[in-house]
Amino acid sequence: MSSTRLYINVDHVATVREARRTVEPDPVEAALLCQEAGADGITAHLREDRRHIQDHDVERLATSVQVLNLELATSADVVSLACRLRPYQATVVPERREEITTEGGLDLSRPHPKLRETIRRLEEVGSRVSLFIDPDLSTVDAAKDLGVPAIELHTGRYANSWRQGNTAVDELRRAARHAADMGLFVHAGHGLTYANVAPVAAIPEIEELNIGHSVVSRSIMVGMVAAVAEMRQAMKSGVRSQESGDGSRWSGVGK
Repeated sequence: MSSTRLYINVDHVATVREARRTVEPDPVEAALLCQEAGADGITAHLREDRRHIQDHDVERLATSVQVLNLELATSADVVSLACRLRPYQATVVPERREEITTEGGLDLSRPHPKLRETIRRLEEVGSRVSLFIDPDLSTVDAAKDLGVPAIELHTGRYANSWRQGNTAVDELRRAARHAADMGLFVHAGHGLTYANVAPVAAIPEIEELNIGHSVVSRSIMVGMVAAVAEMRQAMKSGVRSQESGDGSRWSGVGK
């Protein structure tokens, strides 16, 4: 089994900075430390309201990190910036100004001309497009119909319920398998922590995890390099359990 890629989201380094509207901590400096620790890529979400990551952060990240995954909605100014900077990967997400963080996946149940146009523009400049969606089979089908190469499964339901049972992780496993069977690359993220990441990392079809808040929180205590290394270890524990056939991890998580 190949190793699952780990992308670190540095949004909340910028959240701390924006609390004082100053210049520190610097999310670009944090991103470089993540790379030093072995992160496979850096994720940043440029929101329409610019609540954390700013345009100048994305400009600097695009020229500083080896692999940038830019999260964005279909806001015209953000899409234009992405098309100019041409990040390796562009993950299209929904946004609502009143939400604290992204609360669900894209609604693909209805025609969405603006989304199609966003996908077209990003693909034209060479960015690899991924859609952030809920682990619902019909939504996976709709993403495939839009012609994107990749999806990111929203793990929020799992993050909120993993201590109560296996229903949500089973849902992720079904959606990941369904997507991979159709030729989609499968990523996952949202609410993943050191405590709950192992079962998701053990899903063989998921090739990439995007994790931010938990790693940034841990880095306050132990530093960014150590925090990334610890997350790598937490992910590997899930893969080892799967390879050894130890099914007890599903019922034993959280004990």
